[in-house]
Amino acid sequence: MTQTKFDSKTISILEDKIQLIKTEKGAIYLVGPIQLPVNLYDKTVVFHWYCWLNCDEVTENFENIIHKLSSINLAEFQQSSVLAYGNFAYSEDAIIRMHSICHTGDIFGSKRCDCGYQLKQSMKKVVEHGNGAIFYLANHEGRGIGLFSKAMAYILQENGYDTVEANQALGFVDDSRNYNDAIHVLKALRSKPVTLITNNPKKLEALKKSGLPVSGREPLWGDVSEYNEKYLETKINRSGHMKEGDECCND
Repeated sequence: MTQTKFDSKTISILEDKIQLIKTEKGAIYLVGPIQLPVNLYDKTVVFHWYCWLNCDEVTENFENIIHKLSSINLAEFQQSSVLAYGNFAYSEDAIIRMHSICHTGDIFGSKRCDCGYQLKQSMKKVVEHGNGAIFYLANHEGRGIGLFSKAMAYILQENGYDTVEANQALGFVDDSRNYNDAIHVLKALRSKPVTLITNNPKKLEALKKSGLPVSGREPLWGDVSEYNEKYLETKINRSGHMKEGDECCND
Protein backbone atom coordinates (compact mmCIF):
# COMPACT_ATOMS: atom_id res chain seq x y z
CA MET A 1 0.00 0.00 0.00
CA THR A 2 1.34 3.42 -0.96
CA GLN A 3 1.60 5.79 1.97
CA THR A 4 -0.06 9.16 1.51
CA LYS A 5 2.35 12.09 1.35
CA PHE A 6 1.43 15.10 3.48
CA ASP A 7 2.98 18.51 2.98
CA SER A 8 4.93 20.06 5.84
CA LYS A 9 2.29 22.76 6.46
CA THR A 10 -0.45 20.17 7.06
CA ILE A 11 1.75 18.21 9.48
CA SER A 12 2.82 21.37 11.31
CA ILE A 13 -0.77 22.55 11.81
CA LEU A 14 -2.00 19.18 13.07
CA GLU A 15 0.97 18.31 15.27
CA ASP A 16 0.47 21.54 17.18
CA LYS A 17 -3.00 20.35 18.22
CA ILE A 18 -2.11 16.79 19.30
CA GLN A 19 -1.20 15.75 22.82
CA LEU A 20 0.18 12.35 23.84
CA ILE A 21 -1.21 10.82 27.03
CA LYS A 22 0.54 7.60 28.05
CA THR A 23 -1.64 4.92 29.66
CA GLU A 24 -1.21 1.44 31.10
CA LYS A 25 -2.35 -0.11 27.79
CA GLY A 26 -0.62 2.22 25.31
CA ALA A 27 -1.55 5.79 24.52
CA ILE A 28 -4.37 8.26 24.15
CA TYR A 29 -3.94 10.89 21.44
CA LEU A 30 -5.92 14.01 22.32
CA VAL A 31 -6.64 16.49 19.53
CA GLY A 32 -7.87 20.02 20.17
CA PRO A 33 -9.01 22.49 21.24
CA ILE A 34 -11.31 23.26 18.31
CA GLN A 35 -13.90 26.05 18.44
CA LEU A 36 -17.38 24.51 18.31
CA PRO A 37 -20.37 26.87 18.23
CA VAL A 38 -23.37 24.99 19.66
CA ASN A 39 -27.07 25.78 19.59
CA LEU A 40 -28.04 25.45 23.25
CA TYR A 41 -31.66 26.32 24.00
CA ASP A 42 -31.82 28.73 21.04
CA LYS A 43 -28.62 30.50 22.04
CA THR A 44 -25.25 30.03 20.30
CA VAL A 45 -22.53 29.07 22.78
CA VAL A 46 -18.91 28.52 21.76
CA PHE A 47 -17.30 25.47 23.37
CA HIS A 48 -13.74 24.18 22.99
CA TRP A 49 -13.97 20.68 21.56
CA TYR A 50 -11.43 17.85 21.95
CA CYS A 51 -11.52 14.29 20.65
CA TRP A 52 -9.34 11.35 21.68
CA LEU A 53 -8.12 8.14 20.11
CA ASN A 54 -6.88 5.03 21.90
CA CYS A 55 -3.85 3.40 20.31
CA ASP A 56 -1.39 0.63 21.15
CA GLU A 57 1.45 2.62 19.59
CA VAL A 58 3.12 5.13 21.87
CA THR A 59 5.02 7.78 19.93
CA GLU A 60 5.63 11.49 19.91
CA ASN A 61 6.16 11.29 16.16
CA PHE A 62 2.57 12.37 15.46
CA GLU A 63 3.15 12.25 11.70
CA ASN A 64 3.11 8.44 11.97
CA ILE A 65 -0.33 8.57 13.59
CA ILE A 66 -1.67 11.02 11.00
CA HIS A 67 -0.46 8.81 8.16
CA LYS A 68 -2.46 5.85 9.48
CA LEU A 69 -5.82 7.62 9.78
CA SER A 70 -7.00 7.07 6.21
CA SER A 71 -6.30 3.33 6.33
CA ILE A 72 -7.78 2.26 9.68
CA ASN A 73 -11.40 3.30 8.98
CA LEU A 74 -12.17 5.02 12.26
CA ALA A 75 -15.77 5.57 11.15
CA GLU A 76 -16.36 1.90 12.01
CA PHE A 77 -15.45 2.58 15.62
CA GLN A 78 -16.44 5.04 18.31
CA GLN A 79 -14.24 7.86 19.58
CA SER A 80 -14.96 9.87 22.71
CA SER A 81 -14.64 13.62 23.07
CA VAL A 82 -14.82 16.61 25.40
CA LEU A 83 -16.72 19.88 25.29
CA ALA A 84 -14.88 22.40 27.49
CA TYR A 85 -16.14 25.86 28.35
CA GLY A 86 -14.49 28.93 29.83
CA ASN A 87 -11.01 28.79 31.33
CA PHE A 88 -11.37 25.11 32.11
CA ALA A 89 -7.69 24.35 32.68
CA TYR A 90 -6.99 27.05 35.27
CA SER A 91 -10.26 28.20 36.84
CA GLU A 92 -10.45 27.55 40.57
CA ASP A 93 -13.92 26.04 40.40
CA ALA A 94 -15.17 23.95 37.45
CA ILE A 95 -18.03 21.52 36.99
CA ILE A 96 -17.89 18.45 34.78
CA ARG A 97 -20.10 15.62 33.60
CA MET A 98 -19.00 12.16 32.50
CA HIS A 99 -21.83 11.49 30.04
CA SER A 100 -22.33 8.03 28.58
CA ILE A 101 -23.39 8.07 24.94
CA CYS A 102 -27.09 7.34 24.36
CA HIS A 103 -27.90 7.10 20.65
CA THR A 104 -31.65 6.97 21.26
CA GLY A 105 -31.82 9.66 23.94
CA ASP A 106 -29.12 12.12 22.87
CA ILE A 107 -29.86 12.04 19.13
CA PHE A 108 -33.50 11.00 18.74
CA GLY A 109 -34.78 12.51 22.00
CA SER A 110 -36.16 9.20 23.31
CA LYS A 111 -38.30 9.47 26.44
CA ARG A 112 -37.44 5.91 27.53
CA CYS A 113 -34.53 7.38 29.48
CA ASP A 114 -33.39 10.76 30.79
CA CYS A 115 -30.06 10.83 28.93
CA GLY A 116 -30.86 13.52 26.36
CA TYR A 117 -32.26 15.76 29.08
CA GLN A 118 -29.20 15.21 31.26
CA LEU A 119 -26.81 16.03 28.40
CA LYS A 120 -28.50 19.32 27.50
CA GLN A 121 -28.98 20.32 31.14
CA SER A 122 -25.32 19.57 31.91
CA MET A 123 -24.20 21.75 29.00
CA LYS A 124 -26.48 24.50 30.29
CA LYS A 125 -25.12 24.16 33.83
CA VAL A 126 -21.52 24.37 32.57
CA VAL A 127 -22.24 27.56 30.63
CA GLU A 128 -24.13 29.15 33.53
CA HIS A 129 -21.31 28.25 35.90
CA GLY A 130 -18.74 29.81 33.58
CA ASN A 131 -16.22 26.95 33.61
CA GLY A 132 -16.55 23.25 33.01
CA ALA A 133 -16.57 20.32 30.60
CA ILE A 134 -18.74 17.52 29.24
CA PHE A 135 -16.88 14.25 28.66
CA TYR A 136 -18.88 12.37 26.02
CA LEU A 137 -17.99 8.69 26.40
CA ALA A 138 -18.66 6.87 23.15
CA ASN A 139 -18.02 3.29 24.30
CA HIS A 140 -20.64 3.43 27.06
CA GLU A 141 -23.81 2.76 25.05
CA GLY A 142 -26.34 0.79 27.09
CA ARG A 143 -24.03 0.88 30.14
CA GLY A 144 -21.32 -0.68 28.01
CA ILE A 145 -23.22 -3.35 26.03
CA GLY A 146 -23.33 -1.52 22.68
CA LEU A 147 -26.17 -0.23 20.53
CA PHE A 148 -27.27 -3.52 18.93
CA SER A 149 -27.40 -5.28 22.30
CA LYS A 150 -29.25 -2.30 23.73
CA ALA A 151 -31.92 -2.72 21.05
CA MET A 152 -32.39 -6.33 22.15
CA ALA A 153 -32.48 -5.23 25.79
CA TYR A 154 -35.26 -2.79 24.88
CA ILE A 155 -37.29 -5.67 23.43
CA LEU A 156 -36.91 -7.53 26.72
CA GLN A 157 -37.93 -4.39 28.62
CA GLU A 158 -41.09 -4.21 26.52
CA ASN A 159 -41.82 -7.71 27.80
CA GLY A 160 -41.54 -7.00 31.51
CA TYR A 161 -37.79 -6.98 32.23
CA ASP A 162 -36.24 -4.00 34.00
CA THR A 163 -32.97 -2.46 32.79
CA VAL A 164 -30.76 -4.63 34.99
CA GLU A 165 -32.65 -7.85 34.24
CA ALA A 166 -32.52 -7.22 30.49
CA ASN A 167 -28.74 -6.69 30.47
CA GLN A 168 -28.15 -9.76 32.61
CA ALA A 169 -30.48 -11.91 30.50
CA LEU A 170 -28.26 -11.11 27.49
CA GLY A 171 -25.16 -12.27 29.36
CA PHE A 172 -23.89 -8.86 30.47
CA VAL A 173 -23.29 -7.41 33.91
CA ASP A 174 -25.57 -4.56 34.94
CA ASP A 175 -22.94 -1.89 34.28
CA SER A 176 -19.57 -2.48 32.57
CA ARG A 177 -18.63 1.16 32.01
CA ASN A 178 -15.04 2.20 32.67
CA TYR A 179 -13.92 5.79 33.27
CA ASN A 180 -10.13 5.32 33.12
CA ASP A 181 -9.61 6.92 29.69
CA ALA A 182 -11.79 9.91 30.55
CA ILE A 183 -9.86 10.37 33.79
CA HIS A 184 -6.53 10.30 31.91
CA VAL A 185 -7.84 13.03 29.59
CA LEU A 186 -9.25 15.06 32.48
CA LYS A 187 -5.86 14.96 34.22
CA ALA A 188 -4.20 16.16 31.00
CA LEU A 189 -6.58 19.11 30.76
CA ARG A 190 -6.89 20.14 34.39
CA SER A 191 -5.27 19.51 37.80
CA LYS A 192 -7.51 21.67 40.01
CA PRO A 193 -10.61 20.32 41.81
CA VAL A 194 -13.86 19.63 39.96
CA THR A 195 -17.50 19.31 40.92
CA LEU A 196 -19.13 16.30 39.26
CA ILE A 197 -22.66 16.48 37.83
CA THR A 198 -24.04 13.02 38.59
CA ASN A 199 -26.51 10.88 40.49
CA ASN A 200 -24.16 7.89 40.28
CA PRO A 201 -21.79 7.35 43.25
CA LYS A 202 -19.65 5.00 41.12
CA LYS A 203 -18.52 7.96 39.02
CA LEU A 204 -17.48 9.86 42.15
CA GLU A 205 -15.60 6.83 43.43
CA ALA A 206 -13.75 6.43 40.12
CA LEU A 207 -12.55 10.04 40.21
CA LYS A 208 -11.50 9.91 43.83
CA LYS A 209 -9.68 6.57 43.49
CA SER A 210 -7.65 8.07 40.64
CA GLY A 211 -6.36 10.78 42.97
CA LEU A 212 -8.25 13.59 41.28
CA PRO A 213 -9.37 16.35 43.66
CA VAL A 214 -13.19 16.37 43.77
CA SER A 215 -14.81 19.34 45.46
CA GLY A 216 -18.38 18.06 45.37
CA ARG A 217 -21.34 16.63 43.50
CA GLU A 218 -24.26 18.30 41.77
CA PRO A 219 -27.35 16.09 41.28
CA LEU A 220 -29.28 16.03 38.01
CA TRP A 221 -32.84 14.72 38.03
CA GLY A 222 -35.74 15.72 35.79
CA ASP A 223 -37.81 14.94 32.72
CA VAL A 224 -39.70 12.18 34.53
CA SER A 225 -42.58 10.73 32.51
CA GLU A 226 -44.72 7.63 32.12
CA TYR A 227 -42.16 6.35 29.60
CA ASN A 228 -39.10 6.40 31.87
CA GLU A 229 -40.52 6.14 35.37
CA LYS A 230 -39.63 2.45 35.78
CA TYR A 231 -36.19 3.08 34.25
CA LEU A 232 -35.45 5.81 36.80
CA GLU A 233 -36.77 3.69 39.70
CA THR A 234 -34.46 0.85 38.62
CA LYS A 235 -31.49 3.24 38.59
CA ILE A 236 -32.16 4.00 42.25
CA ASN A 237 -33.39 0.66 43.57
CA ARG A 238 -31.06 -1.72 41.69
CA SER A 239 -28.10 0.30 40.34
CA GLY A 240 -27.37 2.40 43.42
CA HIS A 241 -28.07 5.86 42.03
CA MET A 242 -28.83 8.52 44.63
CA LYS A 243 -32.38 9.83 44.86
CA GLU A 244 -33.08 13.52 44.42
CA GLY A 245 -32.03 15.22 47.66
CA ASP A 246 -29.74 12.37 48.78
CA GLU A 247 -26.25 13.13 49.97
CA CYS A 248 -23.47 10.77 48.96
CA CYS A 249 -21.40 9.29 51.76
CA ASN A 250 -18.26 10.57 49.99
CA ASP A 251 -19.49 14.15 49.57
